Amino acid sequence: MSCSQTLSGIARDCAASMGGIAEVLICNHDEITAVTLSDGIVSAITTATSKKFKKYAFRPGTGSMTSTLNVDPANGVNYVSTELVLQFNRMETTKRVEMAALATNDLAVIVKDNNGKYWYLGYDEPVSASAGDGVTGQARGDANKYGITLQDNSHEFPYEVAEEVIATIL
Repeated sequence: MSCSQTLSGIARDCAASMGGIAEVLICNHDEITAVTLSDGIVSAITTATSKKFKKYAFRPGTGSMTSTLNVDPANGVNYVSTELVLQFNRMETTKRVEMAALATNDLAVIVKDNNGKYWYLGYDEPVSASAGDGVTGQARGDANKYGITLQDNSHEFPYEVAEEVIATIL
């Protein structure tokens, strides 16, 4: 049996594009009660009463999001694995405690890229930590930081989140 999807093509984009991420919003996955899609874009996110996303700030150039399509035709496997890598400079107790919470909780994550687009991770299943570190550095110019990698496995690439949704979840 043939699996067929309608192709629409992609026009050349002449707009400027910038790499990197600007901010990350995270909450516990079980605090999300509904995610509404309209034309493939997240148009609403409903959270449990008073449970909202928290903002995680980091220095420019220290975070990235990479989505990888994984296909194995022999096994019928087709999914997207997205890794969100974050670095928080200066090791200290409040950050250590937060790293432990991120490492053990099931999460929902929204990533704002440097083009001003928001992306939702955790639609099909919760986002979870896959790696992390705390590094003092060796030389005075080395980074003293905590790092964490959050991973999302989904049927599709991350969904864009309509900008007007952001004000409703903070």
